[in-house]
Amino acid sequence: MPLSNPTLGALAEAFSIACEFWDWKGRHTEVDDATVIGILAGMGVDAGSDEAAAAALREHGLRHWRRALPPCTVVQQGRQERIAVHVPAGHPADVVVRLEEGGSVTLSQADNEVPDAEVDGRLTGEATFVVPENLPLGYHRLHLTTTDWTAEASLVVTPAFLGFPASMGERRVWGYATQLYSVRSANSWGMGDLSDLADLATWSGTQHFAGYVLVNPLHAAEPMPPLEPSPYLPSSRRYVNPLYLRPEAIAEYAGLAEHKRERIRQLRLGLERTLAGSDHIQRDPIWEAKIEALRVVYDEGLSEVRHMAKEHFVRAEGRPLAQFATWCALVNTFGMNWRDWPVEYRRPSSPQVAAFAAEHAREIDFYVWLQWQADNQLRSAQSAARGAGMRVGVMNDLAVGVSKESAEAWILGEAFAQGVSVGAPPDHYNQLGQDWDQAPWRPDRLEELSYQPFRAMVAGILRHSGGVRVDHIMGLFRLWWIPDGLPPTRGAYVRYDHEAMVGILCLEAHRAGALVVGEDLGTVEPWVRDYLRGRGILGTSVAWFEAGADGRPLPPEDYREYCMASVTTHDMPPTAGYLACDHIRLQHSLGMLTEGLDEELAAADQQFATWREVLTERGLLAAGETDVAEQMLAMHRFIVDTPARVLCAALTDAVGDRLTQNQPGTVDEYPNWRVPLSGPDGLPLTLEDVFTSERAARLAAVMNDFRIQAIGRR
Repeated sequence: MPLSNPTLGALAEAFSIACEFWDWKGRHTEVDDATVIGILAGMGVDAGSDEAAAAALREHGLRHWRRALPPCTVVQQGRQERIAVHVPAGHPADVVVRLEEGGSVTLSQADNEVPDAEVDGRLTGEATFVVPENLPLGYHRLHLTTTDWTAEASLVVTPAFLGFPASMGERRVWGYATQLYSVRSANSWGMGDLSDLADLATWSGTQHFAGYVLVNPLHAAEPMPPLEPSPYLPSSRRYVNPLYLRPEAIAEYAGLAEHKRERIRQLRLGLERTLAGSDHIQRDPIWEAKIEALRVVYDEGLSEVRHMAKEHFVRAEGRPLAQFATWCALVNTFGMNWRDWPVEYRRPSSPQVAAFAAEHAREIDFYVWLQWQADNQLRSAQSAARGAGMRVGVMNDLAVGVSKESAEAWILGEAFAQGVSVGAPPDHYNQLGQDWDQAPWRPDRLEELSYQPFRAMVAGILRHSGGVRVDHIMGLFRLWWIPDGLPPTRGAYVRYDHEAMVGILCLEAHRAGALVVGEDLGTVEPWVRDYLRGRGILGTSVAWFEAGADGRPLPPEDYREYCMASVTTHDMPPTAGYLACDHIRLQHSLGMLTEGLDEELAAADQQFATWREVLTERGLLAAGETDVAEQMLAMHRFIVDTPARVLCAALTDAVGDRLTQNQPGTVDEYPNWRVPLSGPDGLPLTLEDVFTSERAARLAAVMNDFRIQAIGRR
């Protein structure tokens, strides 16, 4: 039903809350009062009564005039932009850009026809200044001078177009996508780690001529059990989960006394006994054993040169690293949820937190050391990838957000909305909607912070990678906010300044020489894909989802050039499991279907029959072939025929796995993010098994466009 009064609608518009949307079936849907009031409350705005809403709207209207300069202006290089400044009426003003690399540029004033306004009892004027189109890329400062005072703000000049990094050249590139934790080797501690990533990159680059390895988010999780299994619900997206460290790969391990190395060996052997017979990845016992081993290495200390290297890392990271490490120590003292801590510890700037940090300096330094070691091992993985001939190397995944109990929510405080969470409206694959229990950034606070948290996060993830996949890239445009106490179906979209966020993403990728892929699946406004293409960011095309106007699979020649084309995603079963309708039976067993099981299975059968028909017509599949392995290869031949510049093959498809990694909309009803890489028989595979897999070799041949006629071969 529509909102009860226009004031509430105007207030929603002022704070970028969409009061209507079109759902996955194309139906126009309006947002109700409770949703808007709850979201506004999350931004610190009282709209609980008509009077309060009217007062909030008046206050918002004055905010623009009270600011001498916008807190952060983000522009595209090559475009002339204008900036409005506010000074006492009649006062002359000058605006200078102080460039990041030194020097300055004085802005010229444009004709101004905006009338003066009375604000807080004084007359305020608006002057407009022109930002020239030839400013260098970077993070600059605007400096405003009047007769009585000065003001400063941020100016960010971003690339108009990102495109492909020089390392890719003019050729297309393909790579494997994998959930790193699932890829276990003989030397890892019960789950895949950064050393396994280096080895996987070396194998796929030297033996299969892949150009990249795309991994799940490696973001930091909790510093103590129970650990959140989902890599998409981290505690910090700026820092790395030390669970992925290989203790024996740390330089100081080689210098340990024999009894200390034996202690680490016994910890690993004990962990193997604990995990024996388990069907799933068990992060808690892995972390408990691994952190004890890491403490043994940490206690060894550092040489003078290694200490220099660590201190350089600490200086470069600055205060956020110290705050993150302090949060880790506080969690181990007061528990996981910082909102339940004693009040004096709920803000990182409090005197009590400073006293705690001084008292626990060594423990905090340990968590700093863990991040330094993770940085070292990530660098080694990317070095191995590039050394194996990969043109991109490691491609990291950037999660949509962080949990409400996260380190980021504690460190950044009011930059996050309170009393709401991020999710997704209903769609075909989750018809009840989703609540991801993530805390959303407030658009207004991000601007006031000059997008520094976002900038630092992107720069960090690109430091040792050749690319980034932005999960749910629509989150840079809008996110589905759900007020606490309401179901996911009663959320609303909140818009962000996409020009600023996409621009900063492009700037950081440009500086890193990196590729950017946006996951633009699901409910996406059509103009968003056009905008991303115009900025040189790749979209995501999954064969199962791409359809033409006739409802049949979109012909490969109609795919986008600027996309990462794949057959499946991490939120779906591997191709073998999808063809077996595992996802439908799983959703039925969990009560997640809104249509009947038979109807869903019949629709899937029709979809698969259509696909076999299309593949056969194009000469990609032998007539009458129903073997799952052959259909999987044929579908990859299909995406090879597209003009997509980036192709992606799931490692699960390469080895014939059919087990689902994640069933969206569930937590513990299914072992999400805890499923080891397995073969067609469901038995776990090691990384060493992958190296000798004939199935993987056949898929690599397809991805390299080697048209071998292997119909009927296994």
